[in-house]
Amino acid sequence: MSVAGETRAAVDDHPFLRRALRAGVVNHAAAARFVDVAGDEDAVAAAIRRYGEELPAFAAGDRSAHVSMQSGLGESEDGLLAVAGTGFAPGEGDLTALLASGDVDSRSLAFALERLHAAGVDPVAAGVAGETLAVVVTRRAAADALRIVEDAVVAVPRAGGD
Repeated sequence: MSVAGETRAAVDDHPFLRRALRAGVVNHAAAARFVDVAGDEDAVAAAIRRYGEELPAFAAGDRSAHVSMQSGLGESEDGLLAVAGTGFAPGEGDLTALLASGDVDSRSLAFALERLHAAGVDPVAAGVAGETLAVVVTRRAAADALRIVEDAVVAVPRAGGD
């Protein structure tokens, strides 16, 4: 495989780097040192620059979604969110579900989770199906998580390979 091909594959292995290239905020020389590509650093940096020029520009989407909270969730076999027999349903629990409905998809979920983790919020569970996204958090984290998810679902970048 060529240096350019290896470089593209290495960039694609790091979605944050690919997004940064789309946003035009990458120091190509630093990125060349970061990716694990054998070859001349200047050639790798040039390949990264060319790849970034080919990617669609990063632009926030025009999504419309409504986010609500449902408190008092506990574990159950089914409910608002269930995976492999473990679910979360309203009842006598101390968890909160953030439910986003509207123009949401797996990209919205990934973007929301990335922002939650950056803010130090570790969701208990999360998923998306149809036009609904669900994130389950502890009651203590619910208010902060609500604001983060509200901001995230409307700011998801438009499709373009990320």
